[in-house]
Amino acid sequence: MVAEGTLLWEPTDDIVARARLTRYLEWLGRAGSGYEEVWRWSVDSPAEFWTSIWDYFQVIGERGDGPVMTGTMPGAEWFTGSSVNYAENALRERDGIAAVFVSEDGARQELTHAELRDEVARVRAGLVRLGVRRGDRVAGYLPNIPQALIAFLATASLGAIWSAGSPDFGVPSVVDRFKQIEPKVLIAVDGYHYNGKSYDRSAAVNEIAAELPSLRATVWIPYLTAAAEGQPPRAEPGAAHTGSVPHGEVIGWEGLRAEEAPLEFERVPFDHPLWILYSSGTTGLPKPIVHGHGGVILEHLKSLSFHQDLGEGDVFFWYTTTGWMMWNYLIGALLVGATPVLYDGSATYPSPAVLWRIAASEEVTYFGVGAPYIMASLKAGIVPEGLEALRGIGSTGSPLPPEGFTWVAEQLPGIPLGSFSGGTDVCTGFVGATMLHPIRAGIIPCRSLGARVESFDPLGEPVVGEVGELVLTQPMPSMPVMFWNDPDGERYRESYFDVYPGVWRHGDWIKLNEDGSCVIYGRSDSTLNRGGVRMGTSEFYRVVERFEEITDSLVIDTGQLGQEGRLLLYLTLAEGATLSDALVDALRTALRQELSPRHVPNEIHAVPGIPRTLSGKKLEVPVRRILLGTPVEEAANPDAMANPEVLRHFKP
Repeated sequence: MVAEGTLLWEPTDDIVARARLTRYLEWLGRAGSGYEEVWRWSVDSPAEFWTSIWDYFQVIGERGDGPVMTGTMPGAEWFTGSSVNYAENALRERDGIAAVFVSEDGARQELTHAELRDEVARVRAGLVRLGVRRGDRVAGYLPNIPQALIAFLATASLGAIWSAGSPDFGVPSVVDRFKQIEPKVLIAVDGYHYNGKSYDRSAAVNEIAAELPSLRATVWIPYLTAAAEGQPPRAEPGAAHTGSVPHGEVIGWEGLRAEEAPLEFERVPFDHPLWILYSSGTTGLPKPIVHGHGGVILEHLKSLSFHQDLGEGDVFFWYTTTGWMMWNYLIGALLVGATPVLYDGSATYPSPAVLWRIAASEEVTYFGVGAPYIMASLKAGIVPEGLEALRGIGSTGSPLPPEGFTWVAEQLPGIPLGSFSGGTDVCTGFVGATMLHPIRAGIIPCRSLGARVESFDPLGEPVVGEVGELVLTQPMPSMPVMFWNDPDGERYRESYFDVYPGVWRHGDWIKLNEDGSCVIYGRSDSTLNRGGVRMGTSEFYRVVERFEEITDSLVIDTGQLGQEGRLLLYLTLAEGATLSDALVDALRTALRQELSPRHVPNEIHAVPGIPRTLSGKKLEVPVRRILLGTPVEEAANPDAMANPEVLRHFKP
């Protein structure tokens, strides 16, 4: 065990001097200011701060004469009267490599900035021929391949609205998402590769298209066929792979991009919809979260430059699929002139070290993964090599325990690991790191610039040094402009503002420290509370999943308001391991010693799998509902789950 707060890395004077945040502070005339002082200014004077971001990065567009910020949450408006286009800012004329694509089967492709602009112009013209106009929706059922990036930028250039799902999503899950937004065009692959296997999705695409009567066209990318035949991925599909779609025409990617055309951009209002992302959707239909062009541009310029320290000449790799908001964040590298690495494949095939090897071979300067990958690397005894170009590592998706921080510090001395936390809701991090902050085990160094993050007690009072609800007491430009099909904003208000009126409640437990650093303890609606001792589930998992015999775990407190319940621990065991008395005793002893006697489970059970969302989050709340009597079929939406079959193993 590693003590929380152990100092692991400190920036040298040279690192601080070279940091992009330092350059911004010099430009701002605040070179001598400490970070907390600058953060305070950024949230006390939001109009001045966000205007400085527009000016510093020379955002392309018309800023207009309107106020920078009007109104309050929910419903604050930004840069009234301005007009911008995300694609125009992402596709500035630059030299060199714009993006790199790597797949697990060994394929690799580079796109220069000139080639990317040409491809976007061609696909843009193809979408226009299919009738796509400003405000129309284009849906992608695509892995993390160049065509996904190209299609998104082409869509955005028109002022049309992008929405994507990964091809490992099931048909009902995709239909639940896309049917709500009525896309005019669906762009899809015939299959994908994962973990050394190929998965044909031709039938699934036909089923999805059949459920979308709004379609004018379905565009096929013969990704599997082309790979099998040794052709480029954009080759025309064979007739056997196009199937029969009842709505609109069916064409191939080559047909879509067939004609040369000038690259043009439709400038739109600051809050004009750019893309639609989706909540986890554990119950009911997934919430279609709409972000605007301007908010995403400003937020990603700020976050990628100052918190990831990315800019011209850098190479940015974050392991993600198109179905996770980190894909949208990854491609934001184009906004700051960095090169995104698009990877399609498994994180553990052909080796658990594959992502580290890609980071080495592509000379990545900033490498990001979900926290579980770092812990899996630790357990697998991986020794990352060849990472001379690396300047920073990012972790997100779930809390990273101190042992994960320490492993990175030991394996890659001199490379800071920044843990970030935010969400799909804002497509960024609320809290994170910079190159100016020391790195301490288990600690997130700072609140992000422009994000007024606070910790509230149950009465809505801010607290420091104790665990409370993560809230934002001031709007950010990248907050949703709306939920799709929510004309009166009721779903939006219920999602974030139902507990503290006028204050965004994010649903995480956070402890803010006096110096502005913080610790995230997991979801606030799944926290353990035993005899008044409250602790996030992340600390519980930190103890349990340290055991080699355990590959995954889920802890549930069935207590209700005014009534203490049972504490139940569910384990997925490693191959060959059994839930022996010795293992049970060892777990109970570790939990008693490292957490408290109140945190020793009443029962410990082995299950074949831990239920997770499609984006990999543990489903604690639905399991708790089942244990409190909710029928399994009503507790969670199986189409929003990666493994719905395991739910039946959790019964009262």
